[in-house]
Parts: sequence; structure tokens; C-alpha cells
Amino acid sequence: MWCQVGKLLCDYVNENSCLIFGLNSPTTNPYNPSATPNVLDIVIAKDLSFLVYLTSCSALSLDHLPVLIDAACHSSFHHPRDHPDLRHTDWANFQTHLEYLIPFDLELHNFSGVVLKALTASNPKCRPRDDPRPPIPAGIQDEIRLENWLRRQSQITRDPALRAEANCLQSLVTRRLNKWRNDQWSVTLESLNR
Repeated sequence: MWCQVGKLLCDYVNENSCLIFGLNSPTTNPYNPSATPNVLDIVIAKDLSFLVYLTSCSALSLDHLPVLIDAACHSSFHHPRDHPDLRHTDWANFQTHLEYLIPFDLELHNFSGVVLKALTASNPKCRPRDDPRPPIPAGIQDEIRLENWLRRQSQITRDPALRAEANCLQSLVTRRLNKWRNDQWSVTLESLNR
């Protein structure tokens, strides 16, 4: 079946003058030692005036490596607009802004923009809160990095000893993380009782 899919894909690329970008190294390292590593992630592009770069990333305990696609294109990506919190809207202010912004000969296609401007002007400006959670301790972060490295090496070499070591380290990291989180929660509860 995969051969048929590959042939259909190849025919489509050839008929439509597309380019295929792929990695030179495998993006999947199956757990089954009899299976062969393979490249499953490709990019098909058409009429691009820039290059596409692919990079595989080490994953935690997956047999499939995530792939980053980097294209050197110039584009204007706008951040999605935050939805206003209508519970804090000053509706009298909204009405005043709306009456000021709406000219008598307003065309309908611009009406939504006027309403959004009036809504933005009548909502309180709040700063985004910093993440109140404390960072994970450096020792646990080092163990997570080591576990990721061991997991990746076990996938490449298919060494059962490395896989066993990675699994033991993963259990240890999970226990330490749970203990640290419980300690943080206890500190939070004690601060509330004061």
C-alpha cells in the first residue's frame, strides 16, 4: 500500500512541477529491532522563491522525531486578536466612542472595524500576568535532559541496556517532579492559611 501512495505522490509532484524537501537522516526509529528506520516527513512545495530547511528534533520517548520546517520567507503574521473581557467593558464609554467613530455615510464593510475600535477603547488595559509558577529545579532539568539523550541513543543504537536505563531515569524524574510539585503546593496552601 505504501508503495502505491509513494507512486501517487511522485506522479503528483512530477505533473505539477513541485519540489520535495526531505531529511537525509531517518525521522522514525521503530521500537521493533527488525523494522528499518525511515524518513516519513517530507515537504512538498510549489513556486517557492526561497529554500526550505528541515531539522529533526529529539523527542522524549517517541519513536518518531518531530521535524521543524524553516522557510526563509518574509511574511507578516499577525498575532491573533485577544477577545475582550466584556464583563469589564464601560458600556457608556463604548456608546460615546461608537457615536464619535461612526460617520453619517458609513459603509457596511467598515462597520465591524469601527465597533472593534470602540470596544478596544472602552475596555480596561491589563498587563499580561507573568507565570506565577516557580521554575523546575536545575537538578531535575539536568536529569530530564539526560533521560532524553539516553532515550534518543537507545532509539539509534537499539541497545536494550540504554532503553532500560532511560526507563529507570524516567521513573526517577517522575517521582522527583511529583514530590517537588507537592512541596510547592504545600507551600502555597500554608501561605493561604497565614
